[in-house]
Amino acid sequence: MTDIVTDISTLPSASADTIERARDGWDAWRSNRLRSVTAPTGNLALIETRWLAAGDTTTAQDALAGHAETVTATELTRRSLETGEVERGIRLWDAASSAIRAFETIDVFPFDPSWVIEATFTPVSDDRTIPFEHIRDNGLTRDLVVPGDIAFERDGIHYTLSAFDDDGTLLLVFGDPSNGADGDEGTYASGRFLFVERDGDRVVLDFNQAFVPPCGFSDQYNCPLPPRNNRFPVAVTAGEKRVALRQAARREATQRGGSQP
Repeated sequence: MTDIVTDISTLPSASADTIERARDGWDAWRSNRLRSVTAPTGNLALIETRWLAAGDTTTAQDALAGHAETVTATELTRRSLETGEVERGIRLWDAASSAIRAFETIDVFPFDPSWVIEATFTPVSDDRTIPFEHIRDNGLTRDLVVPGDIAFERDGIHYTLSAFDDDGTLLLVFGDPSNGADGDEGTYASGRFLFVERDGDRVVLDFNQAFVPPCGFSDQYNCPLPPRNNRFPVAVTAGEKRVALRQAARREATQRGGSQP
């Protein structure tokens, strides 16, 4: 990590009011998460992401041919890493997908007030980007706009984190030693996400709302991985851990040689 200091901080991670507000909103956040991932176009419903070749005029409606009535289609775009040109894609979502049927819950840590952190936000140039590696990009990186630095101190360590602009919202992609660890303290292997609440030069990092990224629910997502400065040297024991499948689904995955997301 960056800028390790010797004096242990005695300041609270956040004000009592900020912590209480986070605690009051936690149950509703948890309920909303469980509803959202099982929605007809939620994370568990994604069954295909198809990138079209240049000149391919396939529409979302065309892509539905031969699929059940529970399947819907949407379009999306990205910039090609090879050519820099904009590529068009189609996603298929199944409201009755096998992943939705197998889903039990998302394991989560109990609410921990020590992981509610008030930090400072320092804006930077609008054209500053940071390279993020994505799971399905074979080691290549995509430059994402990072509008500012998020800085705080915890247990004598100074952190400067980078959250990128996700359609007007700050999204932090972070990692820690719990990623991929066995047992009840383990979390999703590739890291976790956190939406950052910003008010001017102040931000709140409520790691109790850290969540399993979309790629933890479907391999049809291409999730960014945590950059070096967003990797904690200590386990972040707050927020979501892993996706939990029903026992029968876990046995079936094991018999096929697969693994739980």
